[in-house]
Parts: sequence; C-alpha cells; structure tokens
Amino acid sequence: MTADKISTLLLFGATGDLAHRMLLPSLYGLHADGLLPENFRVVCTARSELDDGQFRASAVDALKQYVPHNFYDPRTALVFSRRLTYVALDATNTEGFKALASKVDPKDGLAIFLSTAPSLFKPTIDGLDSAGLTGPRVRLALEKPLGSDLSSSREINDAVAAAFPEQRTFRIDHYLGKETVQNLLALRFANSTFEPLWNSAHIDHVQITVAETVGLEDRGGYYDSAGALRDMVQNHMLQLVALVAMEPPADFDATSVRDEKVKVFRSLRPIRSDDVADHVVTGQYGSGAVGGEPVKGYVEELGKESATETFVALKAHVDNWRWAGVPFYLRTGKRMADRKTEIYIQFKCVPHSIFAARGARTQPNKLIISIQPEENIRLLVMAKTPGLDREGIRLREVPLDVGMANAFADARRRIAYERLLLDLMDGDPTLFVRRDEVEAQWQWIDQVRAAWTESGLTPKPYGAGSWGPSAAIALTERDGVHWHD
Repeated sequence: MTADKISTLLLFGATGDLAHRMLLPSLYGLHADGLLPENFRVVCTARSELDDGQFRASAVDALKQYVPHNFYDPRTALVFSRRLTYVALDATNTEGFKALASKVDPKDGLAIFLSTAPSLFKPTIDGLDSAGLTGPRVRLALEKPLGSDLSSSREINDAVAAAFPEQRTFRIDHYLGKETVQNLLALRFANSTFEPLWNSAHIDHVQITVAETVGLEDRGGYYDSAGALRDMVQNHMLQLVALVAMEPPADFDATSVRDEKVKVFRSLRPIRSDDVADHVVTGQYGSGAVGGEPVKGYVEELGKESATETFVALKAHVDNWRWAGVPFYLRTGKRMADRKTEIYIQFKCVPHSIFAARGARTQPNKLIISIQPEENIRLLVMAKTPGLDREGIRLREVPLDVGMANAFADARRRIAYERLLLDLMDGDPTLFVRRDEVEAQWQWIDQVRAAWTESGLTPKPYGAGSWGPSAAIALTERDGVHWHD
C-alpha cells in the first residue's frame, strides 16, 4: 500500500464493552507480534473521568480477562499499556475537543475509531472538524449500526462525507475480518475445483445460519428498537450472501471486490407483501432452557411488552444469470439451541446413479463453511463402504475436513479486529464496506420490513433453547429442504 502510515489511533468509546472485549485485545495482539510502529500511540476517550493510570489499569484488567491465557503475558501487557493515554470527553460538547486535539497531531497520520452510539456520530464529527482533526491524513472508522433504515443511514453517511471523503471512510463489518470468511474467497478464487460448479447448474440451494444462545445481555434498549432483521441480516448475513454469490473480481483490491458485492445486493429479488407468507418467518423467544440452565423469555428479560422479532428466517433469491432459481435460506436468532455461524451449500444430486440397481443410495454433496465458534471447512462426499458387495453395494457419506486450527496449527488464531485495525492503519479498505453497499443493503431490508408490515406479520413464539418457531421448518420443507442443524 502507498497510503500514509498512521502514528496515532484515536479510540472513542474506549471504556465500552467492544473496546474491552475486542479492540484493546486486538491492539495488544498486534503489539505482541511486533506489528505496531515503535512510536505508535492509542489515545482513548469516553465520558468517564479517569486519568492515564486508571485507564491503563482497567485496560490491563480487560486484557487479563479477554486475551487467551496462553497468549497473555503480564510484562507485554504492561509495556503495551504505556502506549495508551486517556482524555475524558463529552462528545456532545464541542469545546471538549480542544483538549483532545492537544494530545494528537493529525499531520503525523491519525486514524479515528468511533465505537459509539450512532446518535453521537454527527456531533463527534462536528467536534473533530472544529478541532482540526479531519485533515487529509486522517481516516475514520465507523462501527455499526449505520442507521436503522435507508433514510437514517443516508443521514449518517452525509454527516461523515461532510468531513471525510469516501476514500478515508472505513465502515466496519467485523465478519469480513474473520479468517474463514476470507477463506471463502480463497476457496472460490484460488482453486479450480469449485468455481466451475459455483452456479445454478450445480448448486441446489444455500443456507446461512447465524445462531446465538445469548439473550439481550446489556443491549436491551438498542435491540428492542432494531430486532433480528436489522441487527444481523442487514449487515453480517447480507455480506456473507455477497461473498457466496459475487462474480470473480478482476483483482483482490477494494474497488474490484466491492463492485462485485454491490451487484449482488442490487440483484436481490424484492420481497413483496404477497410473498411474505412463503418467504419470511419471524419469532420471539419465550422462556426455556439453554445449556441446561433455565432462562427468561424476551418480554420478561426486557421488562415490558414488545413485538420485536428475536428470530427471522428468509427465503431470498439473487436474480442474475449465475444464481437463477437457487434459493438462499437465511436464519438468525437469539436464545437458539446452539451457537454457530455457518454457510451450508448443497449441490445437486448426480443426474443418474449407476449404483441404484445394486441397492446403493446417493446423497448430494455438501460444502459446510463453519465460521464460529470453530473455523472449519467440510466437504461431504459419497464413498463406498468396504466389503465384498455380495448383497449389494453400499455407499456412505464421508467428510473431508479442513479444520483451520489443525491445518494452520503454527499460526495464532486472531481476532477479526486485528486484521481490520491493521488494514485501517495501512489505508487498505478492501475488507470495509462502501457507502453504496450499505445503502443497497438497507434498500432491500426496508422493502422486507415494509412487506411484512403490510401483510400483518407478527413474531411467532419459540422456546429458548430451540431452533426457532416451527414455521421456520415449514419455510424450507415446502421446498423439500431441511435446515442443517
């Protein structure tokens, strides 16, 4: 990359959960591996009144808790903490940005990471601009949610664009930093085996599941205003759809990759009110048991009545030459039976089985790309069961596994944000989301929400610890498809 190097990272929301669980441990990992410049500093800010020593102590405590035990080193953590300085700031008060500006010099290269509520994006950008912290050597990273619909997303993007041109704006979807998600591109475009089969002539359907076992945790206020469709489908799941469905880009660079993703979003078939009954299922968890422990239902957990969906299943179509007629089944929910994120691709059956007359049954090949909690790529193929075959030939489905932990045992498993923070510092936007991507995603999601509102769709109850409402099973089974649980 020829972009200017960054000497300072300015982290907003530095006392928040994301900073403690992900951002500080990611920066620690880059520091421990010698990937941060010697003079690199992290200026941290939030509302809390803390001095440098207090914040550094809280940062070290977070590292002890969230960095893997076999990677955490007390001395390394102490040295890393010396890179951190802290400035208390109320982002709604423009005057406070003057003190912040005294701690950083944007001429030396500055990256700003907003890990704050979207309502603070505009006042923060206004404050940064008033303090001279939006110059040509300053980059801005934005954490989701980027709006609640197309209109509010445009408002945020307009506020950002007033101070930061698109080439200096880095919108984060942390799924794009996950190794297995990036390996999906390698699987498709670095091998001659799969890409010739990656189309409607050979693929029967695609399933994408993002299942969580947790409930609201401490996100009740935000989640109840968002729901599963806007919290998960609009960003993470549609990005996974794009990586599965995109055409081969001309090059692995930001423009080529993101151009192809936008084409996928613009090819998503709109879901109209007449389609909702056959294409959309929403649910809300009630009480039940997760991991053998009893848990409250959503309304009990929230403390008030609510019609917000905590589960959504969709049948989507990408209407282009490659994917015509191939359904994409999407499913996400809270308080599910298991925690997993996976892409499941089922190929079509062989057109004629030469073994059928000998009593053998064939099954379609399946490719399963597990993203979390374990990273794994599994191809299920048919093989002959050993034997003399006097009573007929027996075929059995066997897995070919590429466990990432085993295949790359010599490589440390990294947090997705490590890659994204390093790319931000290097000025490489390939794994970040462009404005037209975000707005194309919102346009489709808004159509879905408008359709289910017009049709009167309401969330169906499901027990915590299950795989969602029974209607989600019917969504696929009417097509002869079973969810991969």
